[in-house]
Amino acid sequence: MQNPISSEKLNDLAQRMAALGITEENLLEKFVRGSGSGGQKINKTSSCVFLKHLPSGVCIKCQMDRSRELNRFLARRELCEQLEHIRDGKASAKTQAIEKMRRQKRQRSRRSKQRSVADKRILSTKKSLRRPPGGE
Repeated sequence: MQNPISSEKLNDLAQRMAALGITEENLLEKFVRGSGSGGQKINKTSSCVFLKHLPSGVCIKCQMDRSRELNRFLARRELCEQLEHIRDGKASAKTQAIEKMRRQKRQRSRRSKQRSVADKRILSTKKSLRRPPGGE
C-alpha cells in the first residue's frame, strides 16, 4: 500500500516540530481502540492515536482516518498547532468556534429582551404612520 502522506508534508511537519522543540523522545505515543460509528471493525483495530507531549502535558487523540499512519501524522500536526497557540497566547480557531456557539445559545437577559421589544414597538409605530390614510 502506498503511503498516504507525501514526503513534502512529512518534511514540513519535521521542520515545524523542530522549530517548536518537539522531539520524538518527548512524545508518549499509544495506539488505542477508537470509538464512535464504524461497527465491529472499530472495536477490533487500534488505529486511534493518543499522543502526549511530556514537557507541556498537552494530550491529543486523533481518529480522523482509518489509517494508523495518517492518524499519527494528523496527531503530530494537531500537537504543533496546540503548542503554537499556547506559545502565542491566542485562542485556537476551534476554541473560538466553541465560544461563539456558547454565546449564541446563551439565554438573553431580561433587560435585553425588553429593549428588543421596545425597539420593535417603535418600528411598528413608524410603519403604521406610513400607511395610506383612510383604511378603516
